[in-house]
Amino acid sequence: MAESPNLPRTMKAQFLDAYNTPYTLRSVPLPSPDNSSPHDILIKVDAASYCHTDAVLAAGQLPPFPSAFPHIGCHEFAGTVVSLPPGSNTKLRPGDRVGVPGRSFRPCGTCFECRAGTAEETDADADGDADPPGYSVYCPHAGNLGISAPGGFAEYAVVDGRQVAPLPKGMGAVDAAVLMCAGVTVYAALKRCRLKPGQRVGLMGCGGGLGHLGLQFALAMGLRVLGVDNADGPLRLAREAVEGRQTAARIVDARTEDASGVVTAIGQQDGKQERAEMGLDAVIILPESQKAFDYGVALLRTHGRCVVVSFPENGFHVSARDLVFRDISVVGSLVGSNKALREMLRFAAEHGVRARIRTFCLSELNDLVAQYHKGDGGKLVVDMALPDTA
Repeated sequence: MAESPNLPRTMKAQFLDAYNTPYTLRSVPLPSPDNSSPHDILIKVDAASYCHTDAVLAAGQLPPFPSAFPHIGCHEFAGTVVSLPPGSNTKLRPGDRVGVPGRSFRPCGTCFECRAGTAEETDADADGDADPPGYSVYCPHAGNLGISAPGGFAEYAVVDGRQVAPLPKGMGAVDAAVLMCAGVTVYAALKRCRLKPGQRVGLMGCGGGLGHLGLQFALAMGLRVLGVDNADGPLRLAREAVEGRQTAARIVDARTEDASGVVTAIGQQDGKQERAEMGLDAVIILPESQKAFDYGVALLRTHGRCVVVSFPENGFHVSARDLVFRDISVVGSLVGSNKALREMLRFAAEHGVRARIRTFCLSELNDLVAQYHKGDGGKLVVDMALPDTA
């Protein structure tokens, strides 16, 4: 097995021991790759980002996960390869820097998704987001790091070499970690909108982790962008995220501007006369809020597309009138393929797409969680380079 020298025998990791409890920092043996798999690799975690799904999981709102306690969370992280399996055919080598999404860890390789990659008849292929046959992020039998399998809130982690993406030159681990879920998810959602440069897109929840990245991606794609949020902190973050970019985005406070007024203003700007042709070509729903969903759909012109990323426990109510009389289409978007992940990283590096980030050391994970629940927006990241306070 090719590996970096002087690997320790133990590591520190933050464990969730039960739902709705703080994380506990403990020392445990270093995880071991499965030598029977040619794809398992061991990485040293350099940065681990906190996602909304981590909060949902910890609150017991994502059954049946985790399948057992204690559990190591985090499904968006970045690190350095330190060990490869015997006979590995990967191009990775010890010392390579990689980003690690949660999906798809050890896919089965035999189901219809794995045999086809991402099936040709799906929207993913139409959107240019299909992996080749042999590996699929949609494998129903695959693990998901940080959700069904140990994740990145630890000094080391075992990952599937096929699920990782090499980091572009000059991109740091902290910046890369947040792109492994938030970045690729909103990038893939923008692709699902199927827009051309100059068309209009809206992001509901534009001041959150995904939202403020989505604003930057959309502007870099040449789209005309409308961001909507309803709290001072996220709205401030959204405005900061687009400040200085060549094409300005309009940021709307939903507390003071209703959707009909925004649509009228857009129609006047575009020189449109009929309500049916006024509004956005597509909207992405990021919050778990019926009000946000309704507001977003109301912003759409006739034949517009609504891309749903969030998954509230009770779902969304969809108006049949919007579907039938306005021909609004509603599609979901979970995560991008490995192909999309690599494309997104290159795009982010080329266009300077970066999250607004606050960092914590590993022993401060519970402080990070407390900060997350304040709802100020942006991304919170465990930076392993920071000295532990414990």
